[in-house]
Amino acid sequence: MNHPATRRTFFQRSALVTGGFLLPNEGAQSAPPNETIKTIRSLRSIHGNFLDKPIPEQALETILQSSLRAANASNNQSYSIIVVKNRPMMKSVCGYQGGCVLVYCADYTRLKVCAETMGYSYDPKTIVDFVTASTNATLAAQTAVIAARSLGIDSLLTNGIHRGDMDRLWKLLDLPPTHCFPVIALVLGYPTQEPDHLKGRLDGPGVIHSEKYHALTKDEVGEIILKYDDKNRRLALNDDWGGKYKHYLDWFFGDWMGLRSKPADQETQMLRLFEAQPLRRAAAGLTDTPWRTLQRAVSALVPTQMLPRRQLDPGRP
Repeated sequence: MNHPATRRTFFQRSALVTGGFLLPNEGAQSAPPNETIKTIRSLRSIHGNFLDKPIPEQALETILQSSLRAANASNNQSYSIIVVKNRPMMKSVCGYQGGCVLVYCADYTRLKVCAETMGYSYDPKTIVDFVTASTNATLAAQTAVIAARSLGIDSLLTNGIHRGDMDRLWKLLDLPPTHCFPVIALVLGYPTQEPDHLKGRLDGPGVIHSEKYHALTKDEVGEIILKYDDKNRRLALNDDWGGKYKHYLDWFFGDWMGLRSKPADQETQMLRLFEAQPLRRAAAGLTDTPWRTLQRAVSALVPTQMLPRRQLDPGRP
C-alpha cells in the first residue's frame, strides 16, 4: 500500500494534469497539443469496478461506428463485434460486468458467404489469414476504447474470454462453428471510483528503436529494471512487492508470471482448441503444416503458458 508521503511526492514531482487525470511525466513528454492527444494520454483500464449503469444507446452507436473506422487489411473488415448488454451474460462471457461488453472476433464468415453466393470458392485458412483478422479485430477494439474515452466512458480490454472453458463462447454467443474466433473482449462502463493516477508506460531503449532493432546493453537493462522499481513511474502492477523482493521484476517473473507458467512443450487450452478440433482450427485459419510452424514460433517467443490458470475472477486484472 502506498504511504501518503509517497503519493504526495508522486503528485508533486512526476505528474501533469491532462483532462482531469494525473499522467506520469516521462521526461520528453510535453503538454497535449490538442483534444485527440489529450484523450489518448488519458486512457486507463478499469479492472472490474464498473457501476451497474447502461451505456446510452447514442453513445454506444457512436463508439461502434468509430470502431469500424479502424484501419484494416484490404478493407475486408475480417472481424465481427458481438454486443452484450445482459449483465449475467457479460460475467459468463468474460468474467466482468459493466455497461456493456463488446466481443471482437476474427471472422471470415461474412466474406465467405458473399464469395460462395457469387460462385467463388473462398476458404481462408492460412496463418496469414488468422493473423490478419486478429490484427483487424484488435485495431477496431482499440479504436473503440479511444472513442469511448472521448465520451467520458471508461473501458477494460480483457482476455477473460480465453479463461475457463472456451467452448462456452460458441454456445453462449452462437458463434459460427468455423472461420470465427473470439480475440478480445472490451468492457465499457463507468467506474465506481475515480482512479487517482494513470499507469505509467515504459519508453526509450527496448521499446522504441530508431531505423534498426537495438539490442539492449547491460546498462540499459539495468536502467529498465530500476524504472520498474521507481514507484513514481507507476509501472508496477503491484506496489507491495518490496517486502519480499529486491526488484519489482523479481515479483513479476517469480510470482505473477510464475503462477501461470508451464513448460513450453505443454499446450494451453487455446492451442489444443486450434489443433485438436478441426472446426476451431478452420476458424483460426490454420492448416496442419503452417500450424506446426506457428506453434514452434509461439513456443520460442513465449516460453510460458499463454493463458492464465486463474478461474474467472472479476477482481483480478
